[in-house]
Amino acid sequence: MTVHDMEKAQATFGGFMATLKWAVPIIAVIVFIILALIAD
Repeated sequence: MTVHDMEKAQATFGGFMATLKWAVPIIAVIVFIILALIAD
């Protein structure tokens, strides 16, 4: 791997982690709401 490819990979990974930081809590809230609706 060249240095350029490594930089591109790290940028992609950084974007993925940033997305994950927002996606995981949102998914958790949606799951909680669905479970609350099922429980009723």
